[in-house]
Amino acid sequence: MSTPSIYPVACHTKNIGPGSTFVAIRGVSLDGAAYIASAIEKGATRIIIERGSPLPNDARAAIANHNIELIEVENTRRALALLSAEANGFPAKRLHLIGITGTKGKTTTAFLLHHILKHAGIPVALLSTVHNQIGDTIIPAELTTAQPDFLHYFFARCVSEHITHVVMEVAAQAFSLSRVEGLEFSGALFTNFSHEHLEFYKDMDEYFQAKCQLFALTKKDAPILFNADDARVASVAPSGAHSFGFGRNTTFGLRVERSSPDGMQVAITGPVTASVFCPTLFGHFNAYNIGAAVAMAYQFGVSVSQIIDAIATSPGVRGRLERYKVPNGAICVIDYAHTPDSYRAVLSTLREQTDHLIVIFGAGGRRDKFKRPIMGGIAAEYANMVILTSDNPRDEDPVAIIEDIRAGIPEDAALIVELDREKAIQYAYHQSHAGSIIVVLGKGPDEYQIVGTQKIPFSEKNIIQNLC
Repeated sequence: MSTPSIYPVACHTKNIGPGSTFVAIRGVSLDGAAYIASAIEKGATRIIIERGSPLPNDARAAIANHNIELIEVENTRRALALLSAEANGFPAKRLHLIGITGTKGKTTTAFLLHHILKHAGIPVALLSTVHNQIGDTIIPAELTTAQPDFLHYFFARCVSEHITHVVMEVAAQAFSLSRVEGLEFSGALFTNFSHEHLEFYKDMDEYFQAKCQLFALTKKDAPILFNADDARVASVAPSGAHSFGFGRNTTFGLRVERSSPDGMQVAITGPVTASVFCPTLFGHFNAYNIGAAVAMAYQFGVSVSQIIDAIATSPGVRGRLERYKVPNGAICVIDYAHTPDSYRAVLSTLREQTDHLIVIFGAGGRRDKFKRPIMGGIAAEYANMVILTSDNPRDEDPVAIIEDIRAGIPEDAALIVELDREKAIQYAYHQSHAGSIIVVLGKGPDEYQIVGTQKIPFSEKNIIQNLC
């Protein structure tokens, strides 16, 4: 199923056609008002602008010449969400939306929960960082939480295809930028909280408060789950919420019985008393993701036996500890980790599996600079060799990014710099041997590099599969 090229309400001219409403959003680097004339040329009959926003001369002329309705609002992002919902017949009101927020674990938990519900026979869709899915149909994802014009199209398709539940990752920016304005969640899950997105938020408190908005958008008496081992998340959990974690006094208690690259066994106590085996995940941090998905599925009426069967057939998540055996007997792992806490979680897990760990990574341009040296230090702590490379530099100097990372790496660390990411992977392979683990961090499922403003095809999977 391809997404439509035209929406009834849209914030990008590529989705504007005859009769569309164009919402001119004033963004950080671009002002939608600059595209009003283009939207009118493509058939827009109504323009929404922010009150007090200056109109370019070509937009003013196009509005006058075509007798276009011009509406001023206080917040164009909020207007985009509410108008998109209205234009699609408020489809979200006919769905059970299960929102998952947190710094880490959203995607893996969402995939697990989606798989469990689907296995139990519940008509369910998925909105995630990796892809969006209705039934068995995959739709590419550009953002963790899409713009409202796509979201409400997606919800409308769900209704038309008799979907009843939607498992949905909700990023902090989705709250701050009004992408989920007007939605009500039938279930809410907060995985954890840690350092991230200080390129967008002024500090960690502002970032945290953004995520906490999920609770305010949750329906009365809807199940709410939170990580009891994360003190900051636990401190804001609403009354009546259920917890999961390894500590005492949690609703759903967790214990790792065994964990290896061949899978993991997790014991769960509480309302669900079971030992579940997942063949595609391993590592202490993934026990939280399994526990959260199990707990939420149980809250939505899935039986313990159905949950156990579903977890045992979990297909895994692309770009999350995705493993490949390479010709020399080493293992190559692709993972999306791009924060200090996720680095420590992934690298400590892999360190337990090998005495020779090679870590390849970079950092995104025009993103949180504060975490770069921290990630460098964590990588050096666990790796036998660190290889610094390029990772979506955008319009930032890749060498400057590398220098930021190097500031956190001890001088005596085994360090290589190779800006060409493909050559970095090939170099790591030639330094590895049977029993080595090479981990490539940062891109996960993404199959591109962003250099300047260009998105250039780049597949780590293909590179690894062609190593020789």
